Amino acid sequence: MPEQSKSKWSHLPLSTSGPIDCAVSGSVLLNTPYFNHGSAHSQQERRDFDLTGLLPAGIQTLEQQAKRAYQQYSSRQDDLAKNTFLTSLKEQNLVLYYRLLADHLDEMFSIVYTPTEGDAIENFSRLFRRSEGCFLNINDLDRVEHDLSQWGTADDIDYIVVSDGEEILGIGDQGVGGILISSAKLTLTTLCAGIHPDRALPVVLDCGTDNEKLLDDDLYLGIRQKRVRGEKYDKFVDNFVKAARKLYPKAYIHFEDFARRILENYRPEIPCFNDDVQGTGCVTLAAIMAGLHVSKQKLEDLNMIVFGAGTAGVGIADQVRDAIVAYKNCSKEDAAKHIWLVDKPGLLTTQTDNLSHAQKIYAKDDPGFSGKGNDLLEAVKHVKPNVLIGTSTKPKAFTEEIIKEMAKHTDRPIILPLSNPTRLHEAVPEDLLKWTDGKALVATGSPFKPVRGPWGEGGKEIEIEAAECNNSVVFPGIGLGSVLCRANRVTDKMLVAAVTGVSDMSPALEDPNAPLVPGVDNVRAVSVRIAREVIKAAVDEGVATEKEIPTDDKELDEWIKEQMWDPVYRPLRRIEPKGASRQAKAELKVVGSLGKVE
Repeated sequence: MPEQSKSKWSHLPLSTSGPIDCAVSGSVLLNTPYFNHGSAHSQQERRDFDLTGLLPAGIQTLEQQAKRAYQQYSSRQDDLAKNTFLTSLKEQNLVLYYRLLADHLDEMFSIVYTPTEGDAIENFSRLFRRSEGCFLNINDLDRVEHDLSQWGTADDIDYIVVSDGEEILGIGDQGVGGILISSAKLTLTTLCAGIHPDRALPVVLDCGTDNEKLLDDDLYLGIRQKRVRGEKYDKFVDNFVKAARKLYPKAYIHFEDFARRILENYRPEIPCFNDDVQGTGCVTLAAIMAGLHVSKQKLEDLNMIVFGAGTAGVGIADQVRDAIVAYKNCSKEDAAKHIWLVDKPGLLTTQTDNLSHAQKIYAKDDPGFSGKGNDLLEAVKHVKPNVLIGTSTKPKAFTEEIIKEMAKHTDRPIILPLSNPTRLHEAVPEDLLKWTDGKALVATGSPFKPVRGPWGEGGKEIEIEAAECNNSVVFPGIGLGSVLCRANRVTDKMLVAAVTGVSDMSPALEDPNAPLVPGVDNVRAVSVRIAREVIKAAVDEGVATEKEIPTDDKELDEWIKEQMWDPVYRPLRRIEPKGASRQAKAELKVVGSLGKVE
């Protein structure tokens, strides 16, 4: 295997140049996914690590292994079986697993994430083979720190994803099966942004479940009781956060499928992120900014209606509001004047009953409209928006009449029907383009095929591709930037910087008929750009704690790339167990790093 070239940044702790220290050998090495190269171990490594006799004589390349693995994958009869095959491969050989995904990303993305991962989560207890991640029990509050401590030392963990299993991928309460959404998100952070898989930890907070199907299943592996809420739940979450910060002070915590209040509680104190609130908001704002560029408008020109004022809708509104604050240097209250929320009662006003704390800033004191906004059409007539967002899960809510009304007031309406799954979309791109003569700038919550129509100059037939507002284009890069600069918090300006990084790489900037946001096929390059902008913002705000971060953009990009994990086989360097790190001795109980999980 050729020796990797030296990098200017190869001295960094997360450098991916050079060999990996390894203090184990024989079957222990082969049973450690982080070290195992399978049939690709060189002749020298086979001798140095006592692998002769444990492997067939033929030495193969990673490319040959990936070809064989793809043939095996393709032979599986359905998507869930393919998901299970990939999970098994991950438990054997981390590099091969990620190389296979990288080679076939378009095909396999939906297998390792939504929708197939949802099927795997629903069947977690029936498919269970071996433990993957950290399981914390609400009935063992006094053991939270001890149980979490088994996964390494203060310098071993960079990224933690934690879920309480209650609201998973649109399939609801899945109890202990929530561990798999934590694991899937970490797979995306490695695949899309090079987060080191041996330094990432999936966690589930097992609080019980209200899912009767699980409670009645004799194979269910979680706590067999109704979900605990209230004070005990809050104490459980707090115990986890405090233990994680004490044990892994460098770690970035990603809250997955948690209530918004959890993020708001801890965000001022620790580096944390909520993908449902902030990730959705960031990728949607990136699409909006790209759309405004194409339509030759500015952020301060924005008039936006969000149809569906739940967690995702308000999260998007908050992200747009914070961007306006940054661009206009105005108050949040002034920025919120650009944004209207429409929900079941109609347009939310100060007269609307039972507004949440998060909704109140967007409620309009508008006597001239109160009482008329019982439907979206009336709201569109009143607001005259240039941006319309759908997070309502109300299928076909964006009717032809509504869209044509919107198009009366703006030449290039930006329309984003984001509800998932596809059957719940507020509209499909084909209709939106047909109703606006191809002028609508569209991004959706699910992938759709490009739409052809006579929309070019002189009625020329052209193809328009709607972007998919996929969170995985954004959240891995935000995590990467935060980890590398060791941010002690994730600020609003860091998130706005991340959005700028995405929108600057919008394909629509070069071709107005191209998608508004980049796809996952270019996601690693996008992650580098996002990480760069996040790091620069963190430095400017004084929340970056890493020393000697490059200030030149080109050097900073190289600094970032050097620390991104790639699915390539690095040579193993034999060292003696005495004085070796726990990682070198295969003792870290980290997913993908331990071959001895019981």
